[in-house]
Amino acid sequence: MAKKYDSLAHTKYYTRYHIVFTPKYRRKLIYNQLRKDISGYFRKLCAYRGVEIIEGHMMPDHVHMLVSIPPKMSVSSFMGYLKGKSAMMIFEYHANLKYKFGNRHFWADGYYVSTVGLNEATVRKYIQDQEKDDIAKDKLSVKEYEDPFGEDKEMRKRNPDKK
Repeated sequence: MAKKYDSLAHTKYYTRYHIVFTPKYRRKLIYNQLRKDISGYFRKLCAYRGVEIIEGHMMPDHVHMLVSIPPKMSVSSFMGYLKGKSAMMIFEYHANLKYKFGNRHFWADGYYVSTVGLNEATVRKYIQDQEKDDIAKDKLSVKEYEDPFGEDKEMRKRNPDKK
């Protein structure tokens, strides 16, 4: 992995999602020419929305994708966009599929999504190191000032009857 995080204007993020979805009735349609075309549609649609496809694999009856979705977009809105627009593109360029799929529904309704995060040990180490960094910064930036109008401690030790 070349870079550790992605960024927007005011945000650094590392969001990776493993998404699996299927054609309607799990028909085994993703073969040869259709496979190449659908992967091209996915690349275009993801580029339009700023979603990075890290890995992708098309099986005959389902699609696996590992994507990085910006935090300004929810996974469900992205999937609605991807499945809806790709279905429109499929039916536009492959008119013969209109007869197999009524009402232009190419994809099944649901999908599977799982987050792919950092290792727990890595997160623990980061939190521990972050705390050490914060303590070090606090020591450098916080100065303890003495009250210039208060009595000196040495003076109070020498003259205990003065209050």
